[in-house]
Amino acid sequence: MKLRLPSAATLGPLVALVMACAFFGMRSDRFLTGDNLSIVLQQVMVVGVIAVGQTLIILTAGVDLSCGMVMALGGIVMTTLAVEHGVPVPMAIGCGIGATTAVGLVNGLLVTRLKLPPFIVTLGTLNIAFATTQLYSNAQTVTDVPDSMTALGGTFQVGNTSIVYGVVVMLLLYMVATYVLTQTAAGRHLYAVGNNLEAARLSGIATPRVLLGVYVVAGMCYGLAALLSVARTGVGDPNAGQAENLEAITAVVLGGTSLFGGRGALFGTLVGALIVGVFRNGLTLIGVSSVYQVLVTGVLVILAVAADQFARRGGRAT
Repeated sequence: MKLRLPSAATLGPLVALVMACAFFGMRSDRFLTGDNLSIVLQQVMVVGVIAVGQTLIILTAGVDLSCGMVMALGGIVMTTLAVEHGVPVPMAIGCGIGATTAVGLVNGLLVTRLKLPPFIVTLGTLNIAFATTQLYSNAQTVTDVPDSMTALGGTFQVGNTSIVYGVVVMLLLYMVATYVLTQTAAGRHLYAVGNNLEAARLSGIATPRVLLGVYVVAGMCYGLAALLSVARTGVGDPNAGQAENLEAITAVVLGGTSLFGGRGALFGTLVGALIVGVFRNGLTLIGVSSVYQVLVTGVLVILAVAADQFARRGGRAT
């Protein structure tokens, strides 16, 4: 029976999400309405997609500090090409996603070929991506974005509630990525690399190829997040992405993924992103200052990391 029960890393974040929803539902009549919950999903869809790539990297015991600025770079590339150079929208979107994927490839090569720490590599590419975004856009917001590029920001009705198409895209991405992680050899290899890199190599797994693939796929996720960001705001903003890296890491940690690699699930990451969105939305509805919202998020991250540490010590003890 114990084997059939969900792990604490999966069940804990879900219980926390339900309790947070119940608390804010009692404090505000508006919180549990369909329209407000749809707003919460819309607010987390960009970070949620970034967090998919971040989860894959953290599962390999790495971290990507550049994800937010890489997303901003992708958004500027696709909007600038479409608006200022008249490139067809599908091609412009492809170029934007290609740019973020290329950055992921560079990160992966530096980590696998030069054996540089992911923290240092992505800290460097964060600054490079920021500078490149500012130079390419002349630090100007790109407006008059074609409607076809912002289509995912549109809505459809489910009963009396409006749902954004981008939220559906985010949920589909989680479903596909979860299937790959849990039902394919590639997913098992990724977990093996995160658990013990040397043991995975000795067992015949091409560990450099796995790591490189993870960073490339993460870059593609950042490109999709860039498209969703443009769809949501209707502009290409060179100053976007400056907080999304920490928010994505927060979602992953709150979702129960171990910062030491090898343990975690994408469902937990989605729940973690929703926890952050629910707290910020709920605290706003009950009139709490945004400063305290950041404070609460920081406390939650520390508690999640502490729980991960205790779980690791308990595992070693047994």
